[in-house]
Amino acid sequence: MTYCESAPIAKTLPAPTAYLCGLTWDGSMLWHSDQDAGTIFAIDPSDGTVTRSWRCARVRADLAYDGTRLVQVGGRPKRLLLIDPKTGKSEGEKAVLPASGRLTGIEFGPEGLWMCLRGPTVVQLRNYATMEIEREYPVGGESPSGLTYVDGVVLHGDFGDSMVRALDAQTGAEVGSFRVPGHPTGMTWDGRHLWYCDFPARALRAVELDSVLVNRG
Repeated sequence: MTYCESAPIAKTLPAPTAYLCGLTWDGSMLWHSDQDAGTIFAIDPSDGTVTRSWRCARVRADLAYDGTRLVQVGGRPKRLLLIDPKTGKSEGEKAVLPASGRLTGIEFGPEGLWMCLRGPTVVQLRNYATMEIEREYPVGGESPSGLTYVDGVVLHGDFGDSMVRALDAQTGAEVGSFRVPGHPTGMTWDGRHLWYCDFPARALRAVELDSVLVNRG
C-alpha cells in the first residue's frame, strides 16, 4: 500500500445535524450519531434520507454495530452504550478500563473490538466479552478520531491532519495513509466504500478505498 496525497470522493450526503460523531454500517443502512443533538440516526446511503432516529443524550464519539446492537461511545468517563436499533432502548453498557475520555473510535473485526485512543495515540484490540486488551499498537497523529476495519487492515481518522491512517491488524505496521477533504470523525466500511463524517462540512463522504490504498489485500 502507498501514501496518497488526497482521496477522491465518490459520494457526499448531507448530515442531518451539526456535531458529527459516530458512523457505522449494519449491512443495509448507515447509522450516524450527533453529540449536540443527542441523537442516533439511521440513514439511507443512496440519498441520505433519515429513516429513523433515536434519542441518546450521552453520545460522545464513534459508533459501531455488533451484529445485534448499536454500540455508542458515550458518557463521562467514556464507556460503550448498547442500544437496540429497532427500538432505541438501552440494553446496558460496558466499561472501558482504565476509565477515561481517551476513546475516540471503535469498530468490530473478526478478531474482536478495535479501538483508537488519544493521549498517547494507540490502536487497541479488545475482547468484546471481557473488554480486556489483547493487542495495542502505537500509531501516528495527535488527534485520532473514528476507526474502521477492512480486510485485515485497521483504518483510523486523524482529525487535525485531515488524514486516514492504515495499519496491519496482525502486526501493527503502518501500511498506508491518505488525506481527505475536511476533518474526519466517525468512520465505517460498507463493503465497497470507506465512509467518514466530515465535521466542518456537516457531510458524510464516501471514498473508493482501492484508489488510495494501492494493492490492498
